[in-house]
Amino acid sequence: MTLRASAAAAVLAATALLGLAPQAAAAPGGGPVPQPQAVTAENKAAAAQAATAPDTLATLSRFFAREGKVSLTAAQPRIEGEAIPVNHLSPEFVAGRAGASVARLEFLASRAVSSDGQQAALWTARTEAGWAVVNIATGDDEFRYARLGAAKLPGGTVFREPQIDAWYVAGGSRVLPLDEDAVRVVGAGGTTLGAYRARVASAYGDKLPGSPYAERGAAGGYAEGSAGAGAPVAAAVAGGAGALALGGGGVLLALRRRRTVAAG
Repeated sequence: MTLRASAAAAVLAATALLGLAPQAAAAPGGGPVPQPQAVTAENKAAAAQAATAPDTLATLSRFFAREGKVSLTAAQPRIEGEAIPVNHLSPEFVAGRAGASVARLEFLASRAVSSDGQQAALWTARTEAGWAVVNIATGDDEFRYARLGAAKLPGGTVFREPQIDAWYVAGGSRVLPLDEDAVRVVGAGGTTLGAYRARVASAYGDKLPGSPYAERGAAGGYAEGSAGAGAPVAAAVAGGAGALALGGGGVLLALRRRRTVAAG
């Protein structure tokens, strides 16, 4: 699998406090903007428009050229395929709310490819100003795990547990691992939905939005690094993360390093 290393401290707070990523980042200066419960053709069209906007493509050129692998003018980024839904562990599920699904929609991901073959995922979410790109992440995690999950459990829900960067697919009463971090949590054969909920309730139940933990601003101390996933680092891209802001907006940047998917 891959481990995100954020270029902005906001990613720490977003992934640390369950349920706030990337929704909090999508609404700077205000509360989190709720994402749709289901993806519609209209949502996908709005995400595609944001992903292919001239400002976005210009930002992608700088992103792909940041390490000198390709020149700014030669990057020629393009968007391949349609946006896919990306789900994260649901705080309602962690809290044990009746009828809550294990995961909820967090954003739509569009695959960006440069002329030299580099890939990135554009995270597009509904913000106060409409659908917008809120993050650019290296690699193809979102698309690989969607494909792996569909193969492992057809019709299941692929989702990420962002606190430990683990990917799963859930369906019926089972939760199955898609990467090595998930295997460490649920075992190679997976676990029951009830057992998984008990585990995440124990790990995150006291850290939900509105909890004393959240209200005292402790989210920065509950990052991926504290769960053994590795310490976050800042990415200096084209003179700093700010140089890649989309039209003055709040796009975040994340670099990821590859690890191993689950066997089977």
